[in-house]
Amino acid sequence: MAVMSGRKRRNRFIFSVKGKPPFTAVAEIRSDSITFSTVNLIPAMAEAEAGMFVVQQTVGSVLCCKCGISMTPNAANMCVKCLRSEEVLNGAVLEQSFVVEYVQQEHMCEPCSRAQANPDQWVASVQLRQHVSHKRTFFFLEQLILKHGAAASAIRIKETDKGIDFFFPSRSHGLKFVEFVGKVAPIKSRHDKQLVSHDQKSNNFNYRYTFSVEICPICREDLVCLPPKVKSSLGNLGPLVICTKVTNSIALLDPFTLRHCFLDTDQYWRSSFKSLHTSRELVEYIVLDVEVVSPEVTIGGSRYALADAQVARLSDFGKNDTIFNIKTHLGHLLSPGDYALGYDLYGANSNDDELDKYKGLVIPEAILVKKSYEENHQKKRGKPRSWKLKSLNMEIDDKGRAEQEKIDSEYEQFLDDLEENSEMRFNVSFYSNEEYRQPSETASVTDGEGLPSIPLEELIGDLRLGEAGVGDSSMKK
Repeated sequence: MAVMSGRKRRNRFIFSVKGKPPFTAVAEIRSDSITFSTVNLIPAMAEAEAGMFVVQQTVGSVLCCKCGISMTPNAANMCVKCLRSEEVLNGAVLEQSFVVEYVQQEHMCEPCSRAQANPDQWVASVQLRQHVSHKRTFFFLEQLILKHGAAASAIRIKETDKGIDFFFPSRSHGLKFVEFVGKVAPIKSRHDKQLVSHDQKSNNFNYRYTFSVEICPICREDLVCLPPKVKSSLGNLGPLVICTKVTNSIALLDPFTLRHCFLDTDQYWRSSFKSLHTSRELVEYIVLDVEVVSPEVTIGGSRYALADAQVARLSDFGKNDTIFNIKTHLGHLLSPGDYALGYDLYGANSNDDELDKYKGLVIPEAILVKKSYEENHQKKRGKPRSWKLKSLNMEIDDKGRAEQEKIDSEYEQFLDDLEENSEMRFNVSFYSNEEYRQPSETASVTDGEGLPSIPLEELIGDLRLGEAGVGDSSMKK
């Protein structure tokens, strides 16, 4: 066996070999070991001497493999004494030296080689879609993805008109991401694959996988008219209900009786339905009088109280005497003089097939959804908040001015919802904003009189390590 020792010069190693004819050593560097192979041996000794030498990379001192003396690690893990002399016969020592030049050759696995040739070469893509007229769901889903690091392995993220496309280097990463989305939203998915290349000799196939994921179109604060079949399966709930929360199930509340239920993913997609009115159609009302008719109750972590209210549309206030007497589930929040957002069923033209199936149904003139702080929000509009959010590094196509203003307005409404709803803030990471210089002596950040705020204990510092990659994020204020 050839014995080798050497020293490194940049990317080249000079080895001294004892007792054997000259040869050239070629090595492959892999993780924690160096593999040496001997080539170009003379024909008479090629079959007997061609072999592999595996040298473990070690730190400090090791013991000689022959005599056990402590020494500095070398290519053969043998001490200088054992390297320089070797007894062959009757005390005779045979010694012969050769110089071997070693050239380091980098070696990468096949997936890494393809990635280096084309960094944008993806294997699996996940297409997230939701057929609604706003992007509120994707704003919230973006924060969930960032908090849990679900898109850390994505090599590219692209925003589209109806959703977001994620590109991953392997099929397993795409499957893992689809599983994550299924845990935070009601979805249905299907997948397909396309043959990219085929090696007939090794019988290897390279595919590209595409996962199409559709998110339920029902969003928080939407007004829903349940189909008769679903209404019966839920114990004659509704039929007019409000969606109060969306996770992997849909929470529905009857605002007139405070009955509620949870609709899981399978139940929804078995007999899917759409919203009667969405949050973009909310109208602002002014509360003239409130009379609570039932004690306050807690449903799904939120408090409600039935009350009889007298309201008027803010746009009609002072112009006409149109007043609505309605029943609301916000009796614990509203007081005379407050503002509330609700659906104007008195002046709305509701063309819904499910609503037409209920003959003789008495439709209320208005359904209130939440208390409004719009006046206070307008006072603080354009000023920096004490907190900020991260955002995914996405490729965004150029949009028109009107389209961009619409998206900016929806994002501001999303930030307002985070301030008003503590349940939404549970899975969102907030970061302190260095540009916010307003002093605060209380335990919370006060942005205006009567305006909900985010407590200081929910803010965390902005920690940045290294350069931002594809799966990293930037800040939005």
